[in-house]
Amino acid sequence: MAEEIKLMKGNEAIAHAAIRYGADGYFGYPITPQSEILETLMAEMPWETTGMVVLQAESEVAAINMVYGGAGTGKRVMTSSSSPGISLKQEGISYIAGAELPCLIVNVMRGGPGLGTIQPSQADYFQTVKGGGHGDYRLITLAPSSVQEMADFVGLGFDLAFKYNNPAIILADGIIGQMMEKVVMPPFRPRKTEAEIIAECPWAAQGKLKNRKPNVITSLELDPAKMEENNIRFQAKYRKIEENEVRYEEFHCEDAEYLLVAFGSSARICQKVVEIAREEGIKLGLLRPITLWPFPTKAIAAYAEKVKGMLSVELNAGQMVEDIRLAVNGKIKVEHFGRLGGIVFTPDEVLNALKEKLF
Repeated sequence: MAEEIKLMKGNEAIAHAAIRYGADGYFGYPITPQSEILETLMAEMPWETTGMVVLQAESEVAAINMVYGGAGTGKRVMTSSSSPGISLKQEGISYIAGAELPCLIVNVMRGGPGLGTIQPSQADYFQTVKGGGHGDYRLITLAPSSVQEMADFVGLGFDLAFKYNNPAIILADGIIGQMMEKVVMPPFRPRKTEAEIIAECPWAAQGKLKNRKPNVITSLELDPAKMEENNIRFQAKYRKIEENEVRYEEFHCEDAEYLLVAFGSSARICQKVVEIAREEGIKLGLLRPITLWPFPTKAIAAYAEKVKGMLSVELNAGQMVEDIRLAVNGKIKVEHFGRLGGIVFTPDEVLNALKEKLF
């Protein structure tokens, strides 16, 4: 079958990929710069073709709790929002993680704190990888740097979520959500039948079934000994994810003497920085974390034995740089460069920062 290629925004790619993946439901609420996800789904009307439910909830809080309910039945459900909206969803996200349910969340980040601006930012890194809600939990975090990856990571996010019974999140930013690129669309996958859901998700709340007691989905456990057992099980699962699901990309790292570390749209800019630096005779490389959690700690630690210094390039005041420093463990100098308030840096600004901070 010939590849189907379309020109679209990153947000639109998320919507089309969700339909093609065979998602059962989307529950969301409009907020810039991710509103096109909901708008595209409504325009495509997948309930008429695949049976997918698309619902604009009355609030972000309502949307995440609809996801909680749908996930509890074994359905492939998702939501999307932008920074302040994701903040409102944090309690529900913690509940979903505590109940060990799979779902997909999309955050197309904007500048903050507070209402901030509608321009792009990467300042939700801490919130996402350190656990924005309460309790000890983790979100499998995918950071796309292209419109193609916005589409691809819908399927990957769902697959990882169901593999580990854990929420997954696509952490993009306003640049990736709003920019337009050609996308090779994923093939259509049929939605799971009820029989397939029962077979693949024996934990799901599917009502009264023969030869099985009713399943109860909850994150509540009032016995502290049992709650500790739950948490120990969670942590064991997180260690397994850290062992098996680390993803990253290297760009001109083979002979690098200095290393940029960047994700999302920042990584796109940093590719140009590497090219400019090498024209000047500077052996510069780029490591792009694709999974922000699990973080490529071992890969970065290995480069600490090879390079003279690292620069974390982020659209924030310095967040991922802390994880890089933990990985390096003081062996080399690690600095941060970023712009705030929705301002996007230029390649020349990054290169100048490299020279000022590490040379």
